[in-house]
Amino acid sequence: MTDGRARVTEAGGGVTRARALLLAARPRTLPAALAPVLVGWAIAFAEGSLRALPALATLLVALLIQVGTNYVNDVLDFERGADTAARVGPLRVTQAGLLSPRAVKLAAATAFGLAAVAGIYLAAVAGWALLIVGAVSIVAALAYTGGPSPLAYNGLADPFVMIFFGFVAVCGTVYVQLGQLPALAFAASLPIGALATAILVVNNVRDAATDAVAGRRTLPVRFGRRFGVLEYTGLLVLAFATLPVIVAAGLAGPWGLAPLVLAPLAFRLARSLVRDEGPALNATLAGTGRLLLLFAILFAAGIAFGRA
Repeated sequence: MTDGRARVTEAGGGVTRARALLLAARPRTLPAALAPVLVGWAIAFAEGSLRALPALATLLVALLIQVGTNYVNDVLDFERGADTAARVGPLRVTQAGLLSPRAVKLAAATAFGLAAVAGIYLAAVAGWALLIVGAVSIVAALAYTGGPSPLAYNGLADPFVMIFFGFVAVCGTVYVQLGQLPALAFAASLPIGALATAILVVNNVRDAATDAVAGRRTLPVRFGRRFGVLEYTGLLVLAFATLPVIVAAGLAGPWGLAPLVLAPLAFRLARSLVRDEGPALNATLAGTGRLLLLFAILFAAGIAFGRA
């Protein structure tokens, strides 16, 4: 295993504050925030209403909440002892000493504050009920690793991701544009939420050993690595199997099946989760993020331009 101090030295050489903040924002996780917004935009476009400024504000809120959540995770996982020198995943800036806990918490507060400002604009444009949705989303982001019973530590992170990165994000984006929720918004939330959850599952399978030591009771810690592999595979199958159901129900045209071309990539990723362990799963994690983004792009294009 790589020595933790060596990793800090290597990462810390010449790393500016801005670079450290970028690392803590975890850019590779941002497809989870972008994907549902893309699909929501496509549904609104297919329904004949896509306003540019509200669309951009929705994207800004999604990205800022994701970044703020990543900052909170970085600092609180360190303070709870979950991120140590034994970590096999990508470097965390608080644990590595690149930023102080106070600096990372300030960055998180800034991200959530900016998200709230953009959210107030969306509420003024599309209805004040969105303020409740935004407030709940921020509270849930804080509860992910904060509070007396963090979601990420008690096995509830998986449904959290499915709900907020699937149903809340897709339906919220559509509601901003249309003021209502067509059936396609709910149906399209399912595959996007499933693939976003799959990203989390790879992370949890990779970190199961260190999570167990830190008292982080993720599903792979509770039920074993095999459960995590089966969960990941089931989520991928669910995402792809939803597509023909959506098309058969007449909610989208035949081009809604476009993401099926990504099935070989999904198969390779599932195989890598079965075969690989430890740091080798960092590539599987990044690949699952790419799968989500590509799936969302093809799905959004199919919805927007191929509606029956």
